Amino acid sequence: MQKPTLPKGTRDFGPEQMRKRLFIFDTIRQTFQRFAFQPLETPSMENLSTLTGKYGEEGDQLLFKILNSGDFAASLTELDIANGSKKLTPKIAEKGLRYDLTVPFARYVVMNRNVLTMPFKRYQMQPVWRADRPQRGRYREFYQCDADVVGTDSLLCEAEIILMIHEVMGNLGITDFTVKINNRKILTGIAEVIGAPGQEGQLSVAIDKLDKIGQEKVEDELRERGFSDEAIEKLRAILFFNNTVSNTIWNQLDETVGASATAQRGINELKETLQLVDDYGLKNSKIEIDPTLARGLSYYTGAIFEVKANGVSIGSISGGGRYDNLTGAFGMPGLSGVGISFGVDRIYDVMEELNLFPPDTGQGTQVLITPLDAEARRSALPLLNELRAVNIRAELYPDLNKVKKMLDYANAKAIPFVVLIGSEEVQTGQFSLKNMLTGDQIKANRSEIIRRVLA
Repeated sequence: MQKPTLPKGTRDFGPEQMRKRLFIFDTIRQTFQRFAFQPLETPSMENLSTLTGKYGEEGDQLLFKILNSGDFAASLTELDIANGSKKLTPKIAEKGLRYDLTVPFARYVVMNRNVLTMPFKRYQMQPVWRADRPQRGRYREFYQCDADVVGTDSLLCEAEIILMIHEVMGNLGITDFTVKINNRKILTGIAEVIGAPGQEGQLSVAIDKLDKIGQEKVEDELRERGFSDEAIEKLRAILFFNNTVSNTIWNQLDETVGASATAQRGINELKETLQLVDDYGLKNSKIEIDPTLARGLSYYTGAIFEVKANGVSIGSISGGGRYDNLTGAFGMPGLSGVGISFGVDRIYDVMEELNLFPPDTGQGTQVLITPLDAEARRSALPLLNELRAVNIRAELYPDLNKVKKMLDYANAKAIPFVVLIGSEEVQTGQFSLKNMLTGDQIKANRSEIIRRVLA
């Protein structure tokens, strides 16, 4: 007999875990809706031609490919195999699992551009897949909750993303967090001032790993990517900023990259975005400017965001940014967009580690009704209906069984209240309500039972 297993990097979620996950989903969804984003879903699989070339070289390597139906290798020749995997893949796999929700969204916008009202605001909450090496906080299948605006380059959208991040984190109970913000134009300016113009993409991929592998290994990778020792030496001065939003950070940026006109545009965009946030009246801001923040995805062109929960050993729990021409790959150039993505699985891990879920989040059934005979079961059904009518999660034990077995069932499921109905209860209309937490048991009618459960 084969032992059942799960693919590495995937997980089952039992009822208690799902109730907690749904709390996260509902909290994020409510925020998205308050900010007037509309719901959208796209297929789990996309054509590989849609996905490839959008995430950079490393991202493309993490795409899950789906083998063509039937005998996928029937038409292959020895030459096809000899040409290597890059040329072989399109012949045997035309589709792939989506890597994120942003590229499918861009594809959707282009395909529906004649019916969408611009600016178009959408939110999307679906799983994505990455062929990454599984580790704590990093999975091969995980959920993202995205909100994006396309059809405008207004920096008000960036400001609203910052506001949404603060609202979501606050509503989840995550109070100790940092919203790191940068602008890809500043990274372009960094590449220019260290003497490596046009290599901001290579620079971004390397320094995006700064928190994961440290400065020394990042510098080694930059050398491997062709950066000179002189360029790396100039870069070091930029890696140790005082990131607090103040005159100091602006002075540091002006001194180090202000000579680049491109970087200056990025600095001005950051200033305007944060001014809009101030105008809104955000209190207890958790914003930190980080000129080394890169975000590895290659399609970002403006502001980039990353959210880290402090005090836990888990990576970023949210990230996003501005992309000016992602739809251009699908024949619709010049449509600017900006978005944010919340990683539900990492948020779950953070909240579990910090014990932030409300006490009743994992609670399932609130009341178990245990009839002792067939007549008692008939009397139990109206009570069951009344409990559910006032949104009390209630169930009726389906079999006529011994009281001990039914109470054991309630204990195993951590059900706080049990209603016992026997012949006496049927005659009097006064049911036995047992509090499974305290052991107290009283006689109560239907109204009193409802009142005590809701108390």
